Amino acid sequence: MRKASEANPHSDGSLYLRTIAMPADTNPDGDIFGGWLMSQMDLAGASYARLVAGGRVVTIAVDGFVFHKPMMVGDELNCYCWEIKRGRTSVGVRVEAWVRRRYTGVEEKVTEGTFTFVALGDDRKARPLDQG
Repeated sequence: MRKASEANPHSDGSLYLRTIAMPADTNPDGDIFGGWLMSQMDLAGASYARLVAGGRVVTIAVDGFVFHKPMMVGDELNCYCWEIKRGRTSVGVRVEAWVRRRYTGVEEKVTEGTFTFVALGDDRKARPLDQG
């Protein structure tokens, strides 16, 4: 299993999503809502898994999800993904969320987690990854 470098997130993972956190994405305390951040990571992971599977995928599990630091309005979110496990019908994707702070430009890892996706056929049932 590869681990992304704290010093350089670009070395081990591929960038699959970049977006800006907006005021509508905040919790009552003004920080970016964890559910919004998790959904962005799921989108990034699914985009990666779709390429591996050669077609439609669905999220079936999220493991080891950790919030390290808060994300603020205006921060740029960058989600990096890489494969950590492959089964007959599923792929495990590690997703790290890094931010570039709005005012300082400092890049920090804020969240990470492992997402498991299953490939689906036209019948919406699991299918082998190599039958995209």
